[in-house]
Amino acid sequence: QVQLVESGGGLVQAGGSLRLSCAASGSIVSLNTMAWYRQAPGKQRDLVATITKGGSTNYADSVKGRFTISRDNAVLNTVYLQMNNLKPEDTAVYYCNAGVLTTAFREYTYWGTGTQVTVSS
Repeated sequence: QVQLVESGGGLVQAGGSLRLSCAASGSIVSLNTMAWYRQAPGKQRDLVATITKGGSTNYADSVKGRFTISRDNAVLNTVYLQMNNLKPEDTAVYYCNAGVLTTAFREYTYWGTGTQVTVSS
């Protein structure tokens, strides 16, 4: 079993910052591409940012220049999302996603349960 646990969400005023964390634990051999998605009320879940095992990143156009994804492979198996200059339209539940090579030597995709980010105007 593999668990992804997000933290760091909350309420912030427009222009503020938050840092999300997602810690992976369980039967993990290695973590491959990790990502953050978000889902606003009544909308589909959208990709926010991805980071490969080697550290290559990709961002949705709506967050480029404001959000930064990073990861700690060495010790913590954690992915982060630094969110700056937040806007009300960033309000959503943010989900962590990871491709995991398990101890059974098969790769699966796992999701966290989400953390709420609310940006007030």
